[in-house]
Amino acid sequence: MSLLTPDAPAATAAPLPLPRNLTFEPDDWRVLTRFWYPVAKSDEVTEGPLGATLLDVPLVVYRFDGEVVVADNLCTHRGMMLSLGEDQQDGKGIKCPYHGLRFGAAGRCTAIPAHPDDKIPERMHLRAYGAVERYGLVWACLAAAPGDEPDIPPVPHWDDAGFQQINCPWIDIEAFAGRQVEGFLDVAHFAFVHEKSFADSSNPVVPDYTPVSTPDGFETEYWSSMGNVPLGVEADIPDGFLWLRHYRLHVPFTASLVVHFPEGARLSMMNAASPVSARKTRLFDARCRNFDTDKPVQDVYDFNRQVFEEDRAMVENQKPENLPLDPKLEVHIPADRSSIAYRRSLRDVGLSAFFTA
Repeated sequence: MSLLTPDAPAATAAPLPLPRNLTFEPDDWRVLTRFWYPVAKSDEVTEGPLGATLLDVPLVVYRFDGEVVVADNLCTHRGMMLSLGEDQQDGKGIKCPYHGLRFGAAGRCTAIPAHPDDKIPERMHLRAYGAVERYGLVWACLAAAPGDEPDIPPVPHWDDAGFQQINCPWIDIEAFAGRQVEGFLDVAHFAFVHEKSFADSSNPVVPDYTPVSTPDGFETEYWSSMGNVPLGVEADIPDGFLWLRHYRLHVPFTASLVVHFPEGARLSMMNAASPVSARKTRLFDARCRNFDTDKPVQDVYDFNRQVFEEDRAMVENQKPENLPLDPKLEVHIPADRSSIAYRRSLRDVGLSAFFTA
């Protein structure tokens, strides 16, 4: 099944019901449910319940026999939030805190303490979703069933020899995922937004670059003299060195960036914007590098937080809050080629009304 086909059938047995508090246009929500998004870091998920929200759908995330499970966060019996249950760590699955029902593999109910000898009704099982672990993250797809083959964008160099794998703590942003991703792809804001973290405020000129279409978005190579070293950190950068930033966009809300440093050093990062709702985004980060692998990882966490806090201050104050896909609604400049290509890619998968509201 191609996740890029707007009218492809859902992978679950029954049609997905719309969430109670839907913040998306229904047609756009149905398109977005066909993609995979991170909902937690792998090291956050134990046998006990972890609450998460994806596309307005409350989820419970847990492990059973070592396998990750993502299911509806409401007990089928009386609608209690399963994420409020205690972390049992007894290998028997999560337990509803209200009446003690137990749920295990693929969200199936395994025990009803009030009637231990009765057959468990099929309707008592939770709706479970496609779930897989990759790049240190737990990914879920609302339109996929447990065991379905995932379609997850790559983190360049993640499995290459000599590269250190890092997962920065996630960041919550009170803004739409599309706005955040567009900001990640933007190359004209460095000198103004990141002058306190890594950028040269006297170097605002954006050299020409050309996005190239791919089956699920686009990629582009951007060469410039703008450095990528934290301010205050000494680095041996040759005079006149041109930095290569290789961006890849995977619709709808995942992008990667490989920064080419001198002497073959590489920093590869995935920006995975998970849409909690149309107004809130949980930003996950998976990155790897083949330099400074003996340095404290906390330094990476701190610098990443600084950069994304600078971005968040912009994204949370953009109007309209939604991302306009109609090219006539905003004025564009040549530096916006990535933004224009991104919006075109979103239109191509069938997103429209909500994003132009």
